[in-house]
Amino acid sequence: MADPTGFLKYTHRELPKRRPVELRVRDWNEVYEDFDERIVRRQATRCMDCGIPFCHNGCPLGNLIPEWNDLVRRGRWRDAIERLHATNNFPDFTGRLCPAPCEPACVLGINQDPVTIKQIELEIIDRAFEEGWVRPLPPDRLTGKTVAVVGSGPAGLPPLSNPCRSQRDRLRARRPHRRPAALRDSRIQDGKASPQPPAGTDATGGHRISHQRQRRVDIAADQLRAEFDAVVLAGGATAWRELPIPGRELDGIHQAMEYLPWANRVQEGDDVLGPDGQPPITAKGKRVVIIGGGDTGADCLGTVHRQGAISVHQFEIMPRPPDTRAESTRGQPIP
Repeated sequence: MADPTGFLKYTHRELPKRRPVELRVRDWNEVYEDFDERIVRRQATRCMDCGIPFCHNGCPLGNLIPEWNDLVRRGRWRDAIERLHATNNFPDFTGRLCPAPCEPACVLGINQDPVTIKQIELEIIDRAFEEGWVRPLPPDRLTGKTVAVVGSGPAGLPPLSNPCRSQRDRLRARRPHRRPAALRDSRIQDGKASPQPPAGTDATGGHRISHQRQRRVDIAADQLRAEFDAVVLAGGATAWRELPIPGRELDGIHQAMEYLPWANRVQEGDDVLGPDGQPPITAKGKRVVIIGGGDTGADCLGTVHRQGAISVHQFEIMPRPPDTRAESTRGQPIP
């Protein structure tokens, strides 16, 4: 598998450089600059022949990390994407968004910086898109089974793909109001193209679904259960957690899921701007406080900067995580 001396030859962890702040706050493009292929392969070479790859356990998907690291080391990019896709439908999402618990589990991290697993994953899938290797995989036959998938985010799209490859007949995604980005659009098209016509995937959006017969509900849960052989619920966490503190009812205080969808819709080109040329909720010219420092808080931080906030203060609720491994999990120097 791995080069047994690679981690000794290349001891430094390298990542792509960030674009200058003054440039990236003016657009919604990638934060990082392109990564040289030679550096990527060098970083993949740091993956050890460690015997027990704990990165497998650290990865919720069980990605075959040492295998595609070694394929990248040897420049076998086509084989690398095949190994990556064996366990991960959408590395273009996880390579950008995953918190990478595989890296704290990396054996090399005991006494060096861990392997740049997440970045290598992203480089594999981006290379696959550039080369045209990411294509629909139509099944050989259809079973006649029907599946409804509620939600079309990173959780909803894998089941949009898997049943097609598992020879289902028809699959329908009920998309939430937040419109998909370009990557998600391409993956929906992949899913729609997988089964051969006339059977296929019907992706429709803007539906409200509930287990109760409420007003403004387009589809009831019992209707889905009656019409489909299986139902996958992947609607995400749009039901936010309230913060019951004095002043919560004042104007200008919004939940992230009230604020962020407007910015997404503007980027998709929807006509949602008011007479002042701004979306209904905007940070332009305002002093902003963000409560929460997770992924959603980071989304808010990037959005308010790009909308032109005067100042931004962010407060994390959880304790600050350690910058490095605990001493009890780090290797001891050899006398």
